[in-house]
Amino acid sequence: MTERKKQSAIVVCPGRGTYNKPELGYLKKYHGDKTHFIELIDQYRTEQGQKTVSELDSADTFRASQHTTGDNAASLIYACALADFLMINPDKFDITAVTGNSMGWYLALACAGALSPPSAIHVVNSMGRLMHKEAKGGQVIYPLVNDQWLPDPDLKQNYENSVELVCREAGTEIYTSIHLGGMAILAANDVAVKLLLKTLPQVQDRYPFALPNHGAFHSPLMQGISEQAMQLLAMDLLQKPVLPLIDGRGHIWQPYATDLNALHDYTFGHQVAATYNYSCAIEVAIKEFAPDVLIILGPGSTLGAPTAQALLKHAWLGMKTKEDFKQRQNDNPFILSMGIEEQRNLVV
Repeated sequence: MTERKKQSAIVVCPGRGTYNKPELGYLKKYHGDKTHFIELIDQYRTEQGQKTVSELDSADTFRASQHTTGDNAASLIYACALADFLMINPDKFDITAVTGNSMGWYLALACAGALSPPSAIHVVNSMGRLMHKEAKGGQVIYPLVNDQWLPDPDLKQNYENSVELVCREAGTEIYTSIHLGGMAILAANDVAVKLLLKTLPQVQDRYPFALPNHGAFHSPLMQGISEQAMQLLAMDLLQKPVLPLIDGRGHIWQPYATDLNALHDYTFGHQVAATYNYSCAIEVAIKEFAPDVLIILGPGSTLGAPTAQALLKHAWLGMKTKEDFKQRQNDNPFILSMGIEEQRNLVV
């Protein structure tokens, strides 16, 4: 009997904003058997005087004021994502690299072995608490593509004009936070966030909107948090990864060539206070590793569309439009989101 060839896979770790009302109970539903892993996280948070992820996940109702704040959301998402990572079927997939979006970088470090489980929850929880207590401003999201995920010159022009207008106002600070497929994510101080929401034209029935309980991540407004993280989280928490890592600049950290000093500087320096280019990370992933599939860890599935939009930009596998992508997903899916039941079943 011929042995079935494994598919090569790049794992993509989600960031903040992926555990929402539909995800309540995600850990209990999918990972009730991961007792040791979840207990490690719960014990750590108990020692920190925080609610456990088990308590948060098993709450009767979802409360944004509780579930989306940095001190809780970061650890919840970490628990869900890393538990999903442990469920990827090793007989079906050969994981060739790991990447992530925004906070997903810390998760990627854990998946790739650059952070041990105790170190990973310490880093994730500590950064979540710092962001919750110290973060300034917020993030505003706005599309640069139309409903069919094609570049829209009018949208882009209106976006650029509006941002320029707000930048002229006294006391405003605006930066590019994340390049996220066809979405622009802006980091801004509070006065600029309010003006952006008033000035950017309303489009597609939902934009612009400010991401709830988010600070001005990946911008100079986070410099103070970066400096605190550098002092709080020592370099010896990190170790050389066992899988290649693709960071928010598109740089590849190879297992045998990773300088831990440089990795520490990037993780708590550049990664915190400068633009995160997720689109570039995906471009490097597909062009350098040519995977058979991309596996996006849960919770949620909101990262699927921006990832697909990044693929369309390069006409990957001949996909140039949203319809091309949908057809590919129906016939032979390239993106497998573990937050979607049907696709999850193809992974575990």
